[in-house]
Amino acid sequence: MLILSEKDIRSFYSMKNALQDMREGLIRQTEAEILNPHRTVLDIPEHEASALYMPCAMPSAGKSVVKAVTIFPHNPSIGKKTTQGVILLSDARNGDHLALLNASYLTSLRTGAISGVATAHLAREDARTVAVIGCGAMAEEQLQAVLEVREISSVILYNRTTDKAHRFAGKIKDLCPDFDGTITISGDADSAAAEADIIICATRSSTPVFSGKALNPGTHINGVGSYQPHMQEVGEETLLKCSKIVADTIEGVKEEAGDLIIPANSGTWSFDQLHGELGELAAGLISGRENDQEITFFKSVGTAYFDLAIASAVYQKALELGAGTEVEI
Repeated sequence: MLILSEKDIRSFYSMKNALQDMREGLIRQTEAEILNPHRTVLDIPEHEASALYMPCAMPSAGKSVVKAVTIFPHNPSIGKKTTQGVILLSDARNGDHLALLNASYLTSLRTGAISGVATAHLAREDARTVAVIGCGAMAEEQLQAVLEVREISSVILYNRTTDKAHRFAGKIKDLCPDFDGTITISGDADSAAAEADIIICATRSSTPVFSGKALNPGTHINGVGSYQPHMQEVGEETLLKCSKIVADTIEGVKEEAGDLIIPANSGTWSFDQLHGELGELAAGLISGRENDQEITFFKSVGTAYFDLAIASAVYQKALELGAGTEVEI
């Protein structure tokens, strides 16, 4: 079995690679049968934490994965990462376990790439300002992906605790060495949203993090932080202003996206109003942005297929480069 650490993966696999592989994977998703059972989420209330277990197989590609991820939001206070995980990649033709990959970086990378694909189709071509609401680790790859697909000249950061926004600002030059625009810290989420062409929401909030009144025509929103039915980063007012709402998977958001479940349960919005899935968007089966006035929203809760697509691509590249460590299990 090949063991691939985060350091190994970072040494040869970038956001640019992930965007290309995820786009191709999304198109394949619309063409092939995928075995993608519901993920299992175990809540650990005493730590406000969760453990997630996600299996997936694509028999036509001969690969399957199981990802195990833990999310402990208070871990930074004891010097540990908030999100930790592993991906087991197996051969779906003979059962061989091919690789064990660090999933923490790959999860952030593929989630960023998914948003990057959505942004490429839904954000205005002339979008220049991005607001990042929630400056935790997940926001790093989200910002990288947006900077890859749009010529951003201004980044606005907002976090409930301002110190975290300042720390994030200090990382941007390392994360995105080609970015030479301005970076500002906002003390108000609505003000940040009002100035933005693209909004990245990467929080675990249970209440909307900005008001729909703050949005200008032509804004695109990526909502990636809330992944349980009680979480709600984006409010009903925002949804009702959106002309296109695209989900990573419709099945997933119906089960887990509080941003959509809460207004659907209250009767103010309906899942029938979804424009479609990201795979359909990538394959050209549904339309992307059609004018500069549309407000668009991409909602992602994740699915194991995305892990399968990225893990398979990383594994193949590692074999080509001789990267990683072979071990007997």
